[in-house]
This record gives sequence, structure tokens and C-alpha cells, in this order.
Amino acid sequence: MMYYYGPMNGYGWGWGIFMGAVFLIVFIVLIYAIFRLWGHHGSGLVLPDDPLEIIKKRYAKGEINKEEYEQLKQDLK
Repeated sequence: MMYYYGPMNGYGWGWGIFMGAVFLIVFIVLIYAIFRLWGHHGSGLVLPDDPLEIIKKRYAKGEINKEEYEQLKQDLK
């Protein structure tokens, strides 16, 4: 008597679950990468090398006074 277990001779369920898990992991990684890349465009995030942000931080730390801050801000515009 011959038993038929499907196209993979009894191993179909194990490989199906494994391949489903691999697909799910790849899908999640792709979605994460897309949101990380898309999140930096138009979300209002300021890059750390932005000159205006640098002088704002320097003014906040007290490294420059108000007159220097205003002058640097005008120079950058």
C-alpha cells in the first residue's frame, strides 16, 4: 500500500511554515527600511549638520552671545 502525503512527501507543512516565516521576516525588514528612509523626508527632522541648528545650540550653551547669534543667523540667510 502506498501513502500519498502531497507534493513534498510529508515535508510540505514544515517547509511551508519555514518559508512563510522567512517571507514574513523579509517583509517586515522591507517595511521597516521604507519607513526609515521615508521618515527622514518631509517629517521635519533636522539634520545635525544644519548650520542654523549648530548656532542655536552654541547660543543655548552660552558659547556665543545674542549679537553674535543674530549676526550669524543673518549671514546664513
